[in-house]
Amino acid sequence: MASTLPSVYLHKINTGYKYFAHRTLEVLSADYPNATTELAFANPYELLVATILSAQSTDKRVNQVTPKIFKEFPNPDALATANLSRLQQSIRSTGCFRIKARSLTRMAAALVDNHDGEVPTTMKSLTELPGVGRKTANVVLAHGFSRPGFPVDRHVLRVCNRIELIQTSNPTTAEFELKRIFKKSTWVHASDVLIQHGRNICKPRPRCNLCSIRENCKYALRQTSRRATD
Repeated sequence: MASTLPSVYLHKINTGYKYFAHRTLEVLSADYPNATTELAFANPYELLVATILSAQSTDKRVNQVTPKIFKEFPNPDALATANLSRLQQSIRSTGCFRIKARSLTRMAAALVDNHDGEVPTTMKSLTELPGVGRKTANVVLAHGFSRPGFPVDRHVLRVCNRIELIQTSNPTTAEFELKRIFKKSTWVHASDVLIQHGRNICKPRPRCNLCSIRENCKYALRQTSRRATD
C-alpha cells in the first residue's frame, strides 16, 4: 500500500542514518498507522507462549492454535505439567512441534520454580527462560509490559538491509544497531511498522512498485537500474 503523502527525499549520506531512519519511519507510519503485533493474547503469559509458537510459523496459524492451548493450560502451573505427547499434537500445525513442546513445558516450569509463576519483566530474566531468545523477550517486553523493546524478525532484517540502515543478517547485531539509530521512544512502533512493511510490500519477492520509500531504497534503485540496462 503506497502512502498518500508527497514523496519524501531521504538523503541518507548527507543527513545521517538517524535522520534517514526518522523520515523512513514517518513515511511508513502513514501506511501502517495501527501497526502492532498480530498475535492474540490476554496477558504476558499468553503472549510468551504465542511468541514461542510463532517461530518458523505465522501469526495467523498460531492464533488458530492458541485458544485451545490457553483454555487447556491457562497458567504456567498447568503448562509445566502438560502431557508432552498431547501438547505436541495440539501445536503440531505450527511446525517444529516437538522442540516447541519441550520449550513450552520447560519455560513454564522455570516460571513456576524461579518466578512464582509470573512472567519476568527484564531482558536478562526472560532470556534465561528455556526457549526464549532476545526476539521473544523483546516482543514480551514491548507488547506484554509496554516497555521499550525492538523485536527483530526476518521482516525487519530484510527491510533494513535493503534500505541499508544495517548491513548484517545477525538478529542480535541488528537489534543493537537499530536501537542506536532509532529513538528509544519509537523502538516498539518502528519494529511493528517494519514488520508490517516486510509482510505486505517488502517481501522476499518485493512489490517495489507499491512501496512508498522506493525512491530512496538502494535495493529498489538497483532493481530499476538493472531493468533499464536489460
